Amino acid sequence: MRIIGVYNIKGGVGKTASAVNLAYLSARAGLRTLVWDLDPQGAASYYFRIKPRVKGGGRKMIKGKRDLDGLIKGSDFDNLDLLPADFSYRNMDLVLGEAKGPVKQLLRLLRPLSEEYDRIYLDCPPSISLVSENIFRAADALLVPTIPTTLSLRTYEQLVAFLEGHQVGEVKRMPFFSMVDRRKRMHRDLIEQLPARFPELLDAHIPYASDVERMGFFRAPLGSFAPRSAAGIAYEALWRELEAALAG
Repeated sequence: MRIIGVYNIKGGVGKTASAVNLAYLSARAGLRTLVWDLDPQGAASYYFRIKPRVKGGGRKMIKGKRDLDGLIKGSDFDNLDLLPADFSYRNMDLVLGEAKGPVKQLLRLLRPLSEEYDRIYLDCPPSISLVSENIFRAADALLVPTIPTTLSLRTYEQLVAFLEGHQVGEVKRMPFFSMVDRRKRMHRDLIEQLPARFPELLDAHIPYASDVERMGFFRAPLGSFAPRSAAGIAYEALWRELEAALAG
């Protein structure tokens, strides 16, 4: 089992679209795949046509009174399941803070699923918090969608500083450019310049595309309705690069 956190401190950078599309490609390739929608806004749950509600809420789950197995829902796609969002997740930091070993609670919950799933994608809320630190310590890889702008670069630098400052060294950092608009000079310049500064940047770039926005209309991953679109092809390239890194 490999756990992949899709995370950024900033919102609106393509985290949910990336988690949903990569999980779909993983499942299509035959890997038993789970998406955990950790964002109380519930966008991933919406895309998969599943009500964003967890029976008993996040508190019972974190306290160990509900196993994750009983909360997981099947999707419309083979090999792809969802652990839905719940509005109570907005208070998850408080619940985690009450637990013994507060930074490793999500890993504790996920470990029993190792026989059931090959890949678990965590769709993460935007923030630096106790939830975030749990994600960093549970994940094998941290995918960081990054818009090629100065502010997005700054938030990635903040993330690197946090991981190093809190000695979270085991998670593999995997930033990639998202929402790329090559008509913009800044986007083109940063895409050219930043790999020398951040060699961990992946090669695949996700374009800014209306097809990604149409996911909300179809309530489905790109691969199910526009697999040969520019964004669909880009996500396939990103998934292959991710899988190669996990294998290595």
